[in-house]
Amino acid sequence: MEPADLARVLELEPVLFGREAWTRGMYREELASPTRAYRAIDDGGRLVAWGGVLLGETAQILTLGVDPDHQRRGLGSRLLRDLLAIAADHGAREVLLEVRASDDGAQRLYLRHGFLPIGRRRNYYQLIGEDAVVMRRVIAGPPPQDEQAGPKDLVGP
Repeated sequence: MEPADLARVLELEPVLFGREAWTRGMYREELASPTRAYRAIDDGGRLVAWGGVLLGETAQILTLGVDPDHQRRGLGSRLLRDLLAIAADHGAREVLLEVRASDDGAQRLYLRHGFLPIGRRRNYYQLIGEDAVVMRRVIAGPPPQDEQAGPKDLVGP
């Protein structure tokens, strides 16, 4: 993801995340940080999905968004696999994320990719008064079978 992608990301942020949408300033800081990695997917030259990961031994998925008109086409899975591979390449042993407690679709996506719920953060999304489900995936081993990983998709040692 490049700074030039921000206009499109900022167009989609409120559609996907409502009052919890990130700002231009937040994204500029994220993209400038050496401890973060972001990826985007374009369709015909137009950004339709993006995601970011905080790198480290315990990595964290920071954001993952897919244009509503392009959901249910595997783009979220593709981004998640890419972010997991990047995290593993940078020495991550596990990956954490928070997801809205009401976002069943996102939770199912993460479960399919080997994330398991490990806790709950009360009122994590303060602007909307919603809890977050904390999920974790160990990446020190092979990915779950249902990811249908090919050689380029494998993460871990």
